[in-house]
Amino acid sequence: AQQPGTPLSDQEYHHFFKFLQITIQARTACQLRELYGCMNSLIQKLDQYENHGVIPPGPICSELPEDSSFHNFCTFSLYRCIMKKYFLKV
Repeated sequence: AQQPGTPLSDQEYHHFFKFLQITIQARTACQLRELYGCMNSLIQKLDQYENHGVIPPGPICSELPEDSSFHNFCTFSLYRCIMKKYFLKV
């Protein structure tokens, strides 16, 4: 274990910045979604990419105790963006 206050190892920095980059990209995708909406062709391509080529029809079920079902994938994606749960899966 590292001593508190010491810098990360090279491997730890690699992991840290990889996670940071992914989070920044997810946040950017959310900003585009909020700005242009789910019907935008870029957003639809991102949704298709995330779901192996097909945007799933609703309802979308999740394992969230507070919201277990969403009307469609767009609603689910907007929820993830608003709640900053970028990597939440159904």
